[in-house]
Amino acid sequence: MCGIVGYVGHRDALPVLLEGLRRLEYRGYDSAGVALRPADPGLWIRKSVGRVSDLTARLEAPPAARLGIAHTRWATHGGVTDGNAHPHTDAAGRVALVHNGVIENMTQLKGALEKDGVRLVSETDTEVLAQLIGRY
Repeated sequence: MCGIVGYVGHRDALPVLLEGLRRLEYRGYDSAGVALRPADPGLWIRKSVGRVSDLTARLEAPPAARLGIAHTRWATHGGVTDGNAHPHTDAAGRVALVHNGVIENMTQLKGALEKDGVRLVSETDTEVLAQLIGRY
């Protein structure tokens, strides 16, 4: 299980996303993370093992953003680590993804990506999907 929150609007996205994670925290205590898309190019991502309060403690100098996604996780693929926490990105850092579910053919997809030189940094099926989206 997990909790997923997204926001696009006129307000600052981070407080909205964090409140959503707090409300959905019962769906996952292993880790939490947030990705913001500030006005400047690029993604701003922070992740943490533990509860939403642990993530909040790591949020130093967040940029102003009106768009973002957030996730709270119970691990299904990969251990409980910062690296396995969502959001995951593609190799170029252009795509940020959170996901709830199981990608059944993850092993085959991961093998094909690695054969083509893609270096995965987590043990999750979600990163495999983020890498595929970024690639194509």
